Amino acid sequence: MFVLQIGLLGKANVGKSTFFSAATETPVPTGNFPFTTIEPNIGVAYVKSKCACIHFKIDHKNDLCSGGTRFIPVKLIDVAGLVPGAHEGKGLGNQFLDDARQAEVLIHVVDIAGTTDIQGQPVPIGSHDPLEDIEFVQEEFIQWFVDILKREWDKLTREIDQKRAKLTDGIAKRFTGLGIKDYQVHEVLQKLGLISKNPKEWNDSDLLTFVKELRKSTKPIIIAANKADLCKELEIIKKISDPVIPCSAETELLLRKASKAGIVNYESGDDKFSVIEGKEILPPQQKALDVVKAVFSKIHTTGIQKILDTAVFDLLNFIVVYPVEDESKLTNKDGDVLPDAKLLPEGSTAKDLAGMIHADIAKGFLHAIDCKTKQRIGGDHKLKNGDVIKIVSTLSRG
Repeated sequence: MFVLQIGLLGKANVGKSTFFSAATETPVPTGNFPFTTIEPNIGVAYVKSKCACIHFKIDHKNDLCSGGTRFIPVKLIDVAGLVPGAHEGKGLGNQFLDDARQAEVLIHVVDIAGTTDIQGQPVPIGSHDPLEDIEFVQEEFIQWFVDILKREWDKLTREIDQKRAKLTDGIAKRFTGLGIKDYQVHEVLQKLGLISKNPKEWNDSDLLTFVKELRKSTKPIIIAANKADLCKELEIIKKISDPVIPCSAETELLLRKASKAGIVNYESGDDKFSVIEGKEILPPQQKALDVVKAVFSKIHTTGIQKILDTAVFDLLNFIVVYPVEDESKLTNKDGDVLPDAKLLPEGSTAKDLAGMIHADIAKGFLHAIDCKTKQRIGGDHKLKNGDVIKIVSTLSRG
């Protein structure tokens, strides 16, 4: 079953493991030294969308629907610590890149308050420029892409000269391990006007421009400006070209623990919390909640949920579709109402949805039914966000 994968990047001690714990409620080792995260931690986080139950004005019991807000699971990979020179194998670079290649989108956790140097060692607040961290991670990815392309560039140009390969196919083949598709390479070549330029005539500038654009379109990065509450002001955010959202992973983790302990009412993404009525609050707990209030007064939310949602819905342009087996009752075979919510790339078709459910269902695809309009739709019908779809197939699940 397809589960979208998000990679969590960042140098040591910026709060990456705290972000992971806050987003997945999974405890991970943390420490004030490089390479605390040796093996990749993998957990389940959730993105939020309006549930289809709102459209149909129905109540239904589903642990992943809360008051009409649907939580859709995604896989979060907290990869090994990164240092400058990772693309050359320095530090845990090879492992980092191997883990990162699995992700469709990347969240780069940055210590926006500048309390850690380039190696991840603690320094006084504001004494390190976080823009350096953003630049070095971008540079590592660019050099990684350049190395992949240059490795067999001469061979590729010969193949194209001898008409044994096409430019798009030849480049895409080199990037297969990163999950990059032919059409993505073609779009970048076309955008940059390189589609008809003989690769023999490419200069270093062409190659660099191409890999930068390919990285942006195939491994988009959103900056999680962590420890934002420690900054005197956040003017530095205006200097960041990638999408960026201020956040406080520590605050989110604290609130989630308090919510789980029955101390506060809080749901990830909320801009406030409330103490549960009649609950006795101990002085240390009150002190911690006062810190949370101060964070909210500065950055309005913890930012964690907004980062996840932005990564999936804005950077990747994914949509949410609800497959059902009974179009009138909106249920599966067990009678569960709106049981599943699937994330698909924008432009996906009814047959793509069938394939995501099961290969056999796609193989025997006849047609589908749009449960909102009650209309029959074909396999090439493009789905919209919030669609509820019944697939009609000659083959049931294997």
